[in-house]
Amino acid sequence: MSCCGLLTVQKQPVPLKSIEVQLEVRDHVATVVSTLNYENKEDKPLEAVFVFPLPGDAAVCHFSATIGQTQIIAEVKEKQQAREEYDDALSSGQQAFLLEESEQSPDIFSLSVGSLPPGESASIRLEYVIELAVQADDGLRFCLPAVLNPRYEPQGSEGASVQVTSVPASLVPYSLSFSARVSSPRPVSKVESSCSLDPLQYLNTEQTQATVKLAAGHKFDRDVELLIYYKDAHQPTAVVEAGQASAKPGTLMGDPVVMLSLYPEFPQSVMSSVSSCGEFVFLMDRSGSMGSRMNNSESHQTRISSARDTLLLLLKSLPMGCYFNIYSFGSSYEHIFPKSVEYSQETMEEALKKVEVMDANLGGTEILEPLKHIYSQPCIPSQPRQLFVFTDGEVCNTKDVINLVKKNSGSHRCFSFGIGEGSSSALINGLAKEGGGHAQFITGTDRMQPKVMQSLRFALQPAVVDISVTWDLPKGVSVTALSPPITTLFQGQRSLIYAQLTGQVGASSDAAEGCVTVKYSLAGHPSQNQLHFSLKPEEDTGLTVHRLGARTLIRSLEMEEREHRGQQDGGVKEKVVELSVQSGVSSSFTAFIAVNKGNNKPIEGPLVHRDVPVPRIILSLHFLYIFSSDSNAGDTEGTIIKQPSRDPLLQLVSLQKASGCWVLDPALAAALGKTSEEVEKPKPASVNQEVWATILALIWLHGFKMDAKEEWELLAMKAVSWFRAQNAPCVAECVEAGNTLLGCAVQRDVLGL
Repeated sequence: MSCCGLLTVQKQPVPLKSIEVQLEVRDHVATVVSTLNYENKEDKPLEAVFVFPLPGDAAVCHFSATIGQTQIIAEVKEKQQAREEYDDALSSGQQAFLLEESEQSPDIFSLSVGSLPPGESASIRLEYVIELAVQADDGLRFCLPAVLNPRYEPQGSEGASVQVTSVPASLVPYSLSFSARVSSPRPVSKVESSCSLDPLQYLNTEQTQATVKLAAGHKFDRDVELLIYYKDAHQPTAVVEAGQASAKPGTLMGDPVVMLSLYPEFPQSVMSSVSSCGEFVFLMDRSGSMGSRMNNSESHQTRISSARDTLLLLLKSLPMGCYFNIYSFGSSYEHIFPKSVEYSQETMEEALKKVEVMDANLGGTEILEPLKHIYSQPCIPSQPRQLFVFTDGEVCNTKDVINLVKKNSGSHRCFSFGIGEGSSSALINGLAKEGGGHAQFITGTDRMQPKVMQSLRFALQPAVVDISVTWDLPKGVSVTALSPPITTLFQGQRSLIYAQLTGQVGASSDAAEGCVTVKYSLAGHPSQNQLHFSLKPEEDTGLTVHRLGARTLIRSLEMEEREHRGQQDGGVKEKVVELSVQSGVSSSFTAFIAVNKGNNKPIEGPLVHRDVPVPRIILSLHFLYIFSSDSNAGDTEGTIIKQPSRDPLLQLVSLQKASGCWVLDPALAAALGKTSEEVEKPKPASVNQEVWATILALIWLHGFKMDAKEEWELLAMKAVSWFRAQNAPCVAECVEAGNTLLGCAVQRDVLGL
């Protein structure tokens, strides 16, 4: 074989030349069109197989191939039938294209391009729609997964895992171009990214439409992440989309579908009270890949080091009276205490000693077994269980893990954190969604600590219970929910509802209105949010809302099928296949298949198989670059990397006692940048040492670390609660003396004292 053009690591030609991605964002919904350009420069016909990541909650709704002047649009068919048609086409010398979702994880797809003759080019067009997740700072996050790290496959796992051919990001043999158009009823205030972008271009004076492009020369060393910020983002909205004219009324695609976006706002009186109970279980990934740098650059700390610092902040911020435990996992798992213990100075110190020596040295990523163990522990009465899962999310058995969390969703809330590039969105979002919690992704230059503390604030919010949704619609219009029932509400976080509207929708008058009411109970207070909306359907939305509604229903049915596998007659699977085919949205039981039947001349000769490699992050472990494309070698043994000296904030935080106070000692003086004598001298005589030390620590936090307030706010609240219980004298005098000592000007009321 003569090797020419782009080559894989094994010196094989790569038939994929370029990927073009166009993103269209309307408010909080994105349509993504990817075009993959293939060319066969070999002297034999090719079959090219490309395994690549997509967002786990994407609704893949279009797949077509263009060869020369001929465009073939793929159809959705039952997966086995599609595979057989593909194989039959290849064996008879026809061109065929197959796109299917992985059995194990909904965020991995496999694209097979079959019978590409020598010298022939093919252009593949793939389209999907997706909701953009709201971040803690109100930004909407879009992520184009460009990195697919090898997935760790647990021992004894059933079913064939997806075989991924991967190369270091710097050696990816094809190019990526990416452009985005953003439009919203509200002005676009900014667009940020972990990648280099060309400047944002506004398309109108109201700044409600804008375009942005990825700068040339993307290195494939990270996912392409966009954070889109609108002015007044927390506006509830409703979109009623007209059904497909060619579809039968009464079916999902034939009827109008409504998408409601709700942002519940809770009473401030309830929100200011932080729960003082709960069982907090922290599950930390210590697989080898956690030893890599946070931002794949030598100046950044490792993932495991950042996780250790985060655990310090979490442990210092927990309320007295709660219970806690820390688990860590790799190929095996460990726990600090045999069962959750009451939070006290002694248990906190014991846990912190063990956290300090945690390293990325436990091998692979087997998350299922520690989760089973945690769920086997009885819940503690009156201490609601809150599970925090930290992982770089590279596992094969994503669906099994999510299924287990869903099965136990009645007994806990699950908060998940995806660390680093290439973490599985299906795993991280699935854990939080099924566990009634909140998901966060920590990529690029993000600091882990503020995102985790945001989730701890959510966990300390009283749980919202007795959630119900009621509809008030005109006579002759009925509603069928497509979304599963809402089980979780958080302050300021969006809840989405999809529903099919049947009957004379919008026909009686253009002014016809519907109303939805969400009722719930929060800390014993009954509350409700209402949204009135026009029933007049929008015509030009490209069936985006229908496809997202279909995807939501498909995912619910797939989960139901997995839960009852073997107990049913296959009725749920048939329902999924029928819905997938009708809506044109892929599922785990269906695939897109396209066969070029217009090509009369069969392609001669045996097919040469080519795997298209995907980028993988190089784990920079002690300046050693490690490559592996074996799915079981997806994690490497971590090597200890010398960390920079401790951050002054963490130094001060590490000295806080479990009760919330600080002690006046040389370590505190050093953390404040003073000598022991300088710190002790200005203390008013009638004030005890702990009160004085705590006031100094609070002044230092407010005076020097306001930019990191999200990280220390909860532990400062605990310090203020401790302080108020002391009924200390001379508070004003202490604050004035502390400000003079530290060179600050923090007011007493700002400190909350």
